[in-house]
Amino acid sequence: MSWSGFKKNLNRATTSVRSKTGGLDRTTDREFEEEERRFKSLDQKVERLHKEAMGYSQSVKSMTGSQLKIASTIDQFYDDGAPMGVYGVKYKEAVGKLEQQAQDELDTAYRIAVLEPIGRYASYFPEINEAMRRRNKKLLDYDAARSKVRKLVEKPSEDSTKLPRAEHEANALREAYETMNAQLTSELPKIVDSRVAYLDPSFEAVVKSQLSFAQDAHNTLEGLRQFFPPETEGYELEAAADGILQQMRELSICGLS
Repeated sequence: MSWSGFKKNLNRATTSVRSKTGGLDRTTDREFEEEERRFKSLDQKVERLHKEAMGYSQSVKSMTGSQLKIASTIDQFYDDGAPMGVYGVKYKEAVGKLEQQAQDELDTAYRIAVLEPIGRYASYFPEINEAMRRRNKKLLDYDAARSKVRKLVEKPSEDSTKLPRAEHEANALREAYETMNAQLTSELPKIVDSRVAYLDPSFEAVVKSQLSFAQDAHNTLEGLRQFFPPETEGYELEAAADGILQQMRELSICGLS
């Protein structure tokens, strides 16, 4: 940063502090401030939506990957030819198919219809935030110039050219500030109002993606039902497990000391 740039930033910081503490008249625009608040709220929501949409994709991949690992581990528990061993192989094949379907869906349709559109939408926000920062800098410069003019009016300088120069500078800064302020005040509402029409298709795609995954998972796993005994009550499963544990406790090895 050049020395002149450093001085300008320092002057702006001083002006900002003085305006916040009441030491300087501060130009306010309630309409712009409201639109700025709405935009910043949208910015935060879009950033969170993009993050959560990516999180969903990663979670589904993690879940289907864990299912496959469970199936691979279960497969190691059974001897060749054991009935449940055959069913374990079928379960492994089923969850392997689910994992591949999820990978294909998330890496193509979900990415194209959800992640990329939301990402593109969010990518414009830093540029808009930068425009608002430039607007605020011009406002600080204008307020500082106004303060300088007021001081020269209240306490005239011996140099009669100072006041006209200060007024000319203040008018130029006011024009620059008002031009950018008017543009942002006009365009920020359009950006905020565009959110529904832009994000609706992605929201629809999220729902359809979840529905497709749930249906595929149900249909695939439902085909395994025939390989397992009829469903039993919870207490029956608990009783069976307790019986097996009791048999283990009765083994002589459990009594060794």
